[in-house]
Amino acid sequence: MFKKCIATVLFILLIYGIASALELSADFVTTHGGFTSSGKMYFTADKIRMDMKSPQNMSSITRMDKKVVWNVMHDQKSYMELPFVEDRKPRVEKTYQGEIERKLVGKETIDGHPTEKYLITYKDRDITNKLYQWWATDINFPVKTEDFKGQWKQEYKNIKMGKQDDSLFEIPAGYKKFEMPGGMMMPGGMKTQ
Repeated sequence: MFKKCIATVLFILLIYGIASALELSADFVTTHGGFTSSGKMYFTADKIRMDMKSPQNMSSITRMDKKVVWNVMHDQKSYMELPFVEDRKPRVEKTYQGEIERKLVGKETIDGHPTEKYLITYKDRDITNKLYQWWATDINFPVKTEDFKGQWKQEYKNIKMGKQDDSLFEIPAGYKKFEMPGGMMMPGGMKTQ
């Protein structure tokens, strides 16, 4: 289950970008391969925190300024430290990573936000894919993204714009670092020392 949480965190970071000056909090729901993850997200220009209750009570804190990701397990009062991988950095522009083509296919209101719905064709390595993106024009943020084939979906709701408390992006006091035994593979193919 822990691997599913890590995969979900990495999946979300690969998909979404945020504007560089944007700060907000939002509820999120992600569905991928029959697995649903939900929780709360907090964004700043160089920090992201995701709180999830299921399958376990954990937070993922991405600190681009420190080049690190902390996966915090609250029930165990411990955390795991992973290196921040540059190609997983949330983008600061509207364009989707690897984008080849963008077509406006409609306009909708999502969770109270006026959006432009785009069909985006993009290339991931040598594979061409398509997805839908609902871009909220009032806050310049992707409130919903869905795979063209319906295999995954990501939605943000109850978006609140404004400064986020710096303490959200720190390891809670008293939590101990969890070390993976040397040579074990981490989700995403990273190997521990």
